[in-house]
Amino acid sequence: MNSTLRRLALLLIAMPMVAFGSDQLIPAGSLVQCTVSEPKLSSKTEAVGDPVLCQVGHIELYGRSVFPTSSYLEGRFEDYKDPGHLVGKGWMELKFDRMILPPDTVIPLSAKVVYIPHYPVDRDGRIHGKGHPVRDTVEWMIPVLWPIDLINLPRRGPRPVLKEETRLTLKIMDDLVVPSTEPAYRDQYGFSQRAPISYSAPPAPVAPPARSITYAAPPPPVPPPVVLVLRDGSNLYAARYWYDAGGRLQYIAPTGNRYYIAMQQLDFPATIQANRQNGINFAVPAPGGFTGY
Repeated sequence: MNSTLRRLALLLIAMPMVAFGSDQLIPAGSLVQCTVSEPKLSSKTEAVGDPVLCQVGHIELYGRSVFPTSSYLEGRFEDYKDPGHLVGKGWMELKFDRMILPPDTVIPLSAKVVYIPHYPVDRDGRIHGKGHPVRDTVEWMIPVLWPIDLINLPRRGPRPVLKEETRLTLKIMDDLVVPSTEPAYRDQYGFSQRAPISYSAPPAPVAPPARSITYAAPPPPVPPPVVLVLRDGSNLYAARYWYDAGGRLQYIAPTGNRYYIAMQQLDFPATIQANRQNGINFAVPAPGGFTGY
């Protein structure tokens, strides 16, 4: 008797230890609920192979949440059958094969839809549409409504449509291991901390390594351009100038463009005076390619 009680006590102690381990084990056969966010999910809006997302609801095991917030089940629109014109109901099938945990954890799984409100689900996970046998029988019993019934006769029956915020119940077909999502530690002031508080002395600051500073020589000063004062009172600016054999003064502007003017256009006294104020000794170029500046 004492050994049995001892084993039972050890089992009760071990259960919370397993629950608060590094991972959570969701055994096969467990039921998980998720919510579809698409406005109208049916064979009319989806094609075979289209992805389907279903947000997982809040599930607790041993007093803590199994799945973190914003977890999703990802699946595919597997197959469908549209309803017939006269007989036969339509159905569609959803397959979910993995779970996405924030921020970037992907867990493969095998899950089957077992329940959806207002729609029958068979053992293969197919969601069947609903007909209206009672309504149709009553309408055919009233002769006044026969013209309307004849008009609606060629139309197809209703197909299953999942509206927005429809809650699905799925069965986990194989054991599922979910990584642990421990909540952040909160101190007595309510602040979140990801690691326990350490009371050890902070490490001594490390001085940054000494860096050798290289002083680059300043660039040489750029000489001011030469001012060419014309007889009409306008000014030209030259970085270089010379006198060619054709009786023209050629010069290169500070922009790099090359120009020329006739010597008769230049006011030599005013040009010499303007350049002397800038510290430039302007001389009349001699023929033969003299470079003045």
